[in-house]
Amino acid sequence: MTALATPGLLALDRAAQDLLFRAARTANTFTDEPVTDAQVAAIHDLIRHGPTAYNGQPLRVLLLRSSAARARLLPHLSSSNRAKTAAAPLVAVLAADVDFHERLPELYPHRPQARDWLGDRAARAEQARLNATLQIGYLLVGVRAAGLAAGPMAGFDAAGVTREFFPDGRHETLLVMNVGHPGPDAWRARLPRLSTEDVVRTL
Repeated sequence: MTALATPGLLALDRAAQDLLFRAARTANTFTDEPVTDAQVAAIHDLIRHGPTAYNGQPLRVLLLRSSAARARLLPHLSSSNRAKTAAAPLVAVLAADVDFHERLPELYPHRPQARDWLGDRAARAEQARLNATLQIGYLLVGVRAAGLAAGPMAGFDAAGVTREFFPDGRHETLLVMNVGHPGPDAWRARLPRLSTEDVVRTL
């Protein structure tokens, strides 16, 4: 059977566990309180320590603050996502840098040849997508750690967003995420979660 977590089994105190996981929800509405550049920097300073293959860190984050920038994004979103994105204090377009390997001599200095290992673009793009997606998970938890709420969305035309905001050809859009302080009607009821027995096997 699944045992409830106790303070003796997890290093974080109960309040921190709740902030990051149990009490957190995907936000659908936000207050007008802004998300500052200092908050964004603090979140990144925390989550940049999460592991990625070759320490490649391929996630790139484009922040859309202005109405003009939002107007370029909204036509690429599903109709159900447009109004809440237009009203969110901050919108982040999350992309993978397919040419992340160019920074490996700096980021993975004990293996200077690593850059050359990733010469094949298709294989490199797969690495970029996988590790940037991993970093998006860190980012989501980092937003919650800052006392903010996130509204990640997959309902959009990724190719269209990439053409609109990343015409250089080296970035692939993965996700759009609204960020802010949750509004009064931000949450839906907590949906069921799978048990440990449903998920974990031991051989």
